[in-house]
Amino acid sequence: METRLEVLGDRLEEAAHRDLAPRRRLRRRFAAAAVTLAVLVPGAAFAAAHLISNDDVAASLPQGTLWLANTEPACTTVTQDVEYHCTLGKAPGDEVSDWTGTVEPTVDASKHVNGGCRSLNAAGTEWQCYIGQKAVDEQIVGASLLGQYAPSPGVG
Repeated sequence: METRLEVLGDRLEEAAHRDLAPRRRLRRRFAAAAVTLAVLVPGAAFAAAHLISNDDVAASLPQGTLWLANTEPACTTVTQDVEYHCTLGKAPGDEVSDWTGTVEPTVDASKHVNGGCRSLNAAGTEWQCYIGQKAVDEQIVGASLLGQYAPSPGVG
């Protein structure tokens, strides 16, 4: 009798294992898919919400320095969210005789330093701008300045 019960118990255990095994695999697949979605969906939403437009970069130039106020900047994307080429509709003032190589910070709509630009010509009408860490790498702004609150454009 004891042997029969052991055999019966073993068979029941094997049957239960066979019945539950596919569900476990399915549950694991579902769990893996859920985790993947939990990571990807907010990441995609974050990226979409934080894409920096050409207009955003153009607006950030005069917010970084008063010298570029009323210069009517327009920017085009070189590398999305990293590098932009900007031209000014009006030259900056004559405070600087040759703007070539001059660097200025950029300030985003939340009034935080988000990068910086380097003038490419003497008139100061052509600029290469970098956002985030790339501006630090290009030695336009210091790492300690990036992200700092800047309530008004810098002077000088």
